[in-house]
Parts: sequence; structure tokens; C-alpha cells
Amino acid sequence: MPEDIMYSSMKDVKPGKYILIDGIPCKVVELDFSSPGKHGAAKVRVTAVGIFDNQKRTMLAPSHADIEVPVITKKKAQVVSITETSAQLMDLENYDTFEVPIPEDLKASLKAGSEVEIVESMGKRAISRVVGGA
Repeated sequence: MPEDIMYSSMKDVKPGKYILIDGIPCKVVELDFSSPGKHGAAKVRVTAVGIFDNQKRTMLAPSHADIEVPVITKKKAQVVSITETSAQLMDLENYDTFEVPIPEDLKASLKAGSEVEIVESMGKRAISRVVGGA
């Protein structure tokens, strides 16, 4: 079992939690439950958004099924420089620098010197929100 994936029951999934859909870490935005039928178990339809690509994904599974849950770490970083499509960030814990794409909804508020929160999972990083200005 990879160390960046855990397993959980479908009944523990709630909006705001993270799950893996087709191997991609996603944040759950909506759940739809169907009642059990004459010959089958209740089903859960999960609608989620990918945390690295912002793509909407859906998954249908029995309510008793086990699902994969990514291990998500959140860190703070400082914006060192900005290009049109990416930002160079410095991790505030170990001072490593790395480059990540800038999400469309944060382009206006991101400035050099700003402090941001980043999410890391499965070897990828993304800016989740701007914490403080320069």
C-alpha cells in the first residue's frame, strides 16, 4: 500500500473531505444517496473536484464499499516571483523553492512576497489560498 493513500468506508465521506477518483485526489462537493432496491444495496453518487486540475468528477459506489483517501498535507509558502502562468514559491519550513501553476481564481490577488497555503499529495503541489499580502 502506498504511503500517501489510506482506505476509508464510503459512509465516512462528507462534503469537504478528500477522496481518490480514478487515481486523482479530489475534494468532495456533493453526495447523492439512493435507497436500497429489492435486490441491491444503497448506492452513493459522489461529485468531487480535482485539487490539482479543477476538473469535476463523479463516482458511483455501494454505501458499504471501501474507497481510497489521499494523504493531504497543507503548508505555508511565500511567493518569490510570478510569471503569467506560474509562481515560484519558497516553503517556509525548510526554505526549498519550487514552481507551481497559478489557479485562475487567485491570479488577481497573488503578488510577490505574499504568503500562500499550498496542498501536497501524491508528489504534486498546488496553491489553495492566499493567506497574507506583502
